[in-house]
Amino acid sequence: MGKFVIRTTATGVKFDLKAGNGEVIATSEVYESEAACRNGVASVQKNAPAAGVENQTEEGYEAVKHPKFEVYADKAGEFRFRLKASNGQVIAVSEGYKALNSCLNGIESVKKNAVDADIVEE
Repeated sequence: MGKFVIRTTATGVKFDLKAGNGEVIATSEVYESEAACRNGVASVQKNAPAAGVENQTEEGYEAVKHPKFEVYADKAGEFRFRLKASNGQVIAVSEGYKALNSCLNGIESVKKNAVDADIVEE
């Protein structure tokens, strides 16, 4: 089972969603307060299961309505995703993946783990 790990950084508060094996599968922006960070967690829990996947690495890809996972290639040629809420705001991002399938597996892991993940503070 996954867990959201909330931690304070030098610039604010952020969360990592970790899979059952401890791997970080999604990360948030830095929030000004713990309350705002917890709202971000709630938004991921609500939006991830219903989100479609928009693969922007395909030529002529089909646009998907929010909430959605956007898959894209970064400047280093790695595949990444960002989860956008129903209002279009980015609420979580991934690490870089060498293979598209690994990125898509990361999305499935977020969908599976986010819903009933424990929330812990570090």
